[in-house]
This record gives sequence, structure tokens and C-alpha cells, in this order.
Amino acid sequence: MIGALLVTPKAQRIKLRAKMYKRNLTGEQVIDFLRYLLKRVQGPLVLVWDNAPIHKRKKVQAFIADHPRLHVYCFPTCAPELNPVEHVWAQVSDHLSSTAPENFERLCQLIRAALQRIRRSQTKLWSCIFASDLPWKRRKSGH
Repeated sequence: MIGALLVTPKAQRIKLRAKMYKRNLTGEQVIDFLRYLLKRVQGPLVLVWDNAPIHKRKKVQAFIADHPRLHVYCFPTCAPELNPVEHVWAQVSDHLSSTAPENFERLCQLIRAALQRIRRSQTKLWSCIFASDLPWKRRKSGH
């Protein structure tokens, strides 16, 4: 899986975008996901991600260089506590914890249901941001 939390410029709303792939991620799939984000987000897209080797692949770096709307910043190596998307995956894991899917398709259905549950809740989405160790300013409305 690959995912992104999209926060509006004035931090008024947050959205979750995620895609599932049947195999371990490749550079082509990272590029596919970046294309997916570029189609759905207007204006500049600030991407903050970890230093995973997949993000450093030449194809991925070339794609980023060819798309000036992408502004990429990297978390320090081995710092999952800074990455809000890690908290999305933790929520998905919690949702799946008492299940025993009989096959891959059923597992995918359960994952999609968990993601949909998270997507529908601004509270769950913001909790991913605030659970990370990022220095995020809270809004006056409680976020």
C-alpha cells in the first residue's frame, strides 16, 4: 500500500488518498501514485516522506524533477514516529486485528473498509497528524 494525508493550505480539511498493489511497491507504482495525487490536487503539492530506497530510485527522482508542482522533503532515516501515514496504517491494523480473512480478496475488502472508515472521520485523520512527532500547530477549532 501507499498513501498520503492531504492537508489543505489553511489546515481546514484533511483527506486520505491510498492505493493498494498486489506486490511490494516498485518505482513505477510510486510514480503511478504521484500521478494520481497530481490529478487530484490543484496547485503545488508538498510531499513529505521517508527516506525509503524506493523513493530514491532514479525513475522516481526523474519524475519528481519533471514535475515542478511537486516539492519534496524527506524525514530523517528511520523516523517512522514523524510520519503521520504510519498512524493510518496502525488504524488499519487495529481494524483488521480480530479478523481472519480466508483469501487475499477478502483481505483487500477489509483494508478498503478500514480506509473508508478512516476517510469519513476528520477526527481520525487529524489524529494521525497529531500522533506523529511533527511540530504541527493546532487550529483554534480543536484540531
